[in-house]
Amino acid sequence: MSTCRSASGKASRRSILKASVIAGAGMTLITPFGWTAKAQDDGYTIAFIQGVIGDNFYITMDCGARAKAEALGNVTIDTQGPERFDQTLQTPILNAVVQSKPDAIMMAPNDAKGMIAPIQAAIDAGIPVLCVDTTIDSDIQLGDVATDNVEGGRLAARGLAEQIGGKGKVFVVNVKPGISTTDLREQGFREAIEQEFPDIEYLGQEYCDNDSNIAAQIVSARLQSDPDLSGIFGTNLFAAQGAAAALRQQNLQGTVKMVGFDAGPTQVQDLKSETVDLLIAQHPGDIGEIAVGLLAEYLASGVAPDPKELVTGSTIVTRDNIDDPEVARYLYVADCGSYQLANAEPLPQAGASSEAEATPGA
Repeated sequence: MSTCRSASGKASRRSILKASVIAGAGMTLITPFGWTAKAQDDGYTIAFIQGVIGDNFYITMDCGARAKAEALGNVTIDTQGPERFDQTLQTPILNAVVQSKPDAIMMAPNDAKGMIAPIQAAIDAGIPVLCVDTTIDSDIQLGDVATDNVEGGRLAARGLAEQIGGKGKVFVVNVKPGISTTDLREQGFREAIEQEFPDIEYLGQEYCDNDSNIAAQIVSARLQSDPDLSGIFGTNLFAAQGAAAALRQQNLQGTVKMVGFDAGPTQVQDLKSETVDLLIAQHPGDIGEIAVGLLAEYLASGVAPDPKELVTGSTIVTRDNIDDPEVARYLYVADCGSYQLANAEPLPQAGASSEAEATPGA
């Protein structure tokens, strides 16, 4: 999530309710944001614009959103997204969604700066926008629901440090500059390595453009230039998938330790086959559930999220704990057939974590 927020942009539940104007029973509710709340009996359509289609992370988030919508009984989810994580592909999708006039939009912006203007256009059209997973460098959106990515990066650093015995060289395969989530994961990883592990040398990061094939090429080249490399951190599903493939190709699985962020089916298989040593699973289903609940409440009552930035946790997944039901529930799904509503709530504060989240091998 972005750290660029103005205090004046936050509005509490109390202030929103105080500022609301109720014209009478069955009438609409006018909020200070300029959006008009509908009567709950009308039902709501929430458009979900994914960061990229076909990503198990966003599939799982969609399952959470749909499960929450079904539980509420009056919400319909319309999901779409670009074929690549690219703002030039996401912007026309957002523009088309605005023309269809949904009651609200939940979306994962592809660029922290480049998506500000398109989101502002949606807001100007009277549609509230809630950012999920990624965010923008602005305060115009209704709120943000995302993983605590700095803390997730720290967990990855500590887990990798344990795997390599607290010394050696480590390297990060990142996605692309300007993506709020992965930028913050790298930040948390780098800060933890530099501050907590003096015998580990951080070799920096390279970007794979959210392409597992490019990630594999990057890691193969790095293994040639740094044959004594000790560990790799892949900041998302595709970065980790490509890095793991490169280790397999050079028969270095287990020799070069690997930590991946995300827990899709391929990543889980890489963990079980000992190509990857540790996974950091986000809770995308929880993000989807929370986002739909917040938007439904806002549409019905004008009550905006307070606090405006809400975070969900991360869970460390190892070969020792992967069959634990409390860990397995956070593994990503390929479809919604097995998804069960978790009635998720955001963490009380950034950095909070459960025992399973905080302890490798728990």
